[in-house]
Amino acid sequence: MPRVRQTNVTAARWSPNGGALGAVDLTEPFSYPHGENVFSPAIQRHRLPKETYKRLQRLLSQGEALDTSLADAVALAMKEWALEKGATHYTHVFQPLTGLTAEKHDSFFGPAADGVALADFSGKELIQGEPDASSFPTGGVRATFEARGYTAWDPTSPAFILENPNGALLCIPTAFASWTGEALDAKIPLLRSMDALSRSAIRALRLLGDEQSARVFTTVGPEQEYFLIDEQYYFERPDLISTGRTLFGAKPPKGHELDDHYFGSIPERVLAFMMDSELELAKLGVPVKTRHNEVAPAQYELAPIFENSNVGSDHQQLTMQVMRRVARKYGLVCLLHEKPFAGVNGSGKHNNWSMGTDTGHNLLEPGDTPADNLSFLFFCAAVIQAVDKHQGLLRASVADIGQDHRLGANEAPPAIISIFLGAELEKVFGAIVSGEGDPHTPAAVLGLGTPVLPPLPMHGGDRNRTSPFAFTGNKFEFRALGSSMSLAFPNTVLNTIVAEAIDELADKLEAQVTGGTDFDEALAGVIKEAYGEHQRVIFAGDNYSDEWHAEAESRGLKNLRTTPDALPEVLADATVAAFEKYEVLSHRELDSRYEVWLEQYIIRANIEAETAAMIAKTMLLPAALRHVALVEAAGMDELATEARSLTASFVEAIGELEVANTYPDSVEGLELAIYARDSQLSAMARMREVGDELEKIVADDLWPLPKYSEILFIK
Repeated sequence: MPRVRQTNVTAARWSPNGGALGAVDLTEPFSYPHGENVFSPAIQRHRLPKETYKRLQRLLSQGEALDTSLADAVALAMKEWALEKGATHYTHVFQPLTGLTAEKHDSFFGPAADGVALADFSGKELIQGEPDASSFPTGGVRATFEARGYTAWDPTSPAFILENPNGALLCIPTAFASWTGEALDAKIPLLRSMDALSRSAIRALRLLGDEQSARVFTTVGPEQEYFLIDEQYYFERPDLISTGRTLFGAKPPKGHELDDHYFGSIPERVLAFMMDSELELAKLGVPVKTRHNEVAPAQYELAPIFENSNVGSDHQQLTMQVMRRVARKYGLVCLLHEKPFAGVNGSGKHNNWSMGTDTGHNLLEPGDTPADNLSFLFFCAAVIQAVDKHQGLLRASVADIGQDHRLGANEAPPAIISIFLGAELEKVFGAIVSGEGDPHTPAAVLGLGTPVLPPLPMHGGDRNRTSPFAFTGNKFEFRALGSSMSLAFPNTVLNTIVAEAIDELADKLEAQVTGGTDFDEALAGVIKEAYGEHQRVIFAGDNYSDEWHAEAESRGLKNLRTTPDALPEVLADATVAAFEKYEVLSHRELDSRYEVWLEQYIIRANIEAETAAMIAKTMLLPAALRHVALVEAAGMDELATEARSLTASFVEAIGELEVANTYPDSVEGLELAIYARDSQLSAMARMREVGDELEKIVADDLWPLPKYSEILFIK
């Protein structure tokens, strides 16, 4: 059967005004629906008794305990609101160690004595659920027969309504723990880490003279990259269906070499998808701000405004879910894999991270004169120390089989973790360490050579897009996250290691002041020492260059190129010490995550290798044999020789992969992950090389897979 051609794909049938597929109706007056389906503070204020609402807000802002009477009152108001919105069921949404969200739906309605159905939802049902913990990955924390687990309501992340053509569902963000109390999800350690950082930062702020702030929050604003392709091409690619990425595909004549896609005009069908998904996200309270074309063809980006880390993490999971669902309305498929197509840029998720007080002060805001802002320099120095000390753990926090195809290529940050501060901050810290030179940088404006265009205020430094961890004005941008990843663990790591660094600097500051040193002198000394000891992690050059790799090695920085290289950092002594000290994760909980992530790597590698072997044997090899017969019948000896040689090499490569797909006996854990990387994935890569060469010579009407030139450019 010939593969789908351009005239058969949805792109040929789509029209913005309602052809075969629906479209956003822009003929009616527009009212932005932000938070329309969220049980927000505004809704709570309207529906809860005044004193109940105040108690709930105190709980959220000050971390007070939740009692039964408050839970019952909130549950009643939430139920009535949800029923008015058309909800018939509710669910506790949580994030198990799969990296995805999980949910079980329960009906509000139950039979009454007289045969009618009554809606009921108690405080107990709001705050606690009981899913089967044995069916989720636990890394050995729970045995198969130990099935009890609990979900617990997270009141800091608002409940929301998910609409469906056949009804609506009340979704309650929750945490997930075992019957013995171990965290089995991504949310519990994230919340613990936020508490830990708040305690450390408030302690430091008291030393720095801030008596007003009561809590410090970490905030996050993720930039989500993704691909959109026509669904018909997706369904013609078993590799995309099974693994999320193409396991075969020759580089097309045109990729992104012309730099004509980035920030280009957004295709009409894609823009309709974006508008629709953004409206859905707005209803759910996700503060989407930016959309644009990305570098690769068929690649795009969506970015929201900053939110508290746990809410931002929940909203990120929701964003990916909504994007996948809405794309199907337009005959598209949203690909979130880190490297769906070889030879063109992959997709990441830039994690913009900062710290702010409950009084509205951003602790990473340098102000107009950073050299005089010792409070900012203190917290900035703490981040630098944390990143240098735990560089391996930060790399491990973004480790994933999809990432191994992206990190270190000339499209994404390398696997070496370094920090870019910008020229102004480097000058400030350099002057502090050396004690020489003026650390102040005068304000500058950029003239554009014509009075028609206004002069532009210049930033304190250029941007370095190759840096994995860059200071970008009033936040740090951790750029190494993969596009399909949850934000939870990378931010858990950031919060925990920065909390530790803040305490270590605060200890030194307290000791010097207690010893009689002038406060400002002691503070400057602590900042100087921290930067001086950890400035090896600062780098402003080209992170892609071979020279930097050599330089990083000489500085003692780690280059953990693949997931099996990086994951052991989760159990490093420094990791365990920090996470146990701040009660974020116990050694047992860290070990469970290590085991789960290792197993996921092995399983996904095997799925890819088995899928590649299947496609090669049942689709590509038959096409190659037909092509050989075709050119032989035509008497084209030179072409026939080339085709026979490549086909023979392909058969040999298939055999090598099938051998690699048989695991050796008694190999498990990290050793098996290394085997999967070095044997399975390497054999698969060698087979792909030959398969992609075959694609270039086999007759187009014989080749069974849609090609990159079709998938990426027909929109």
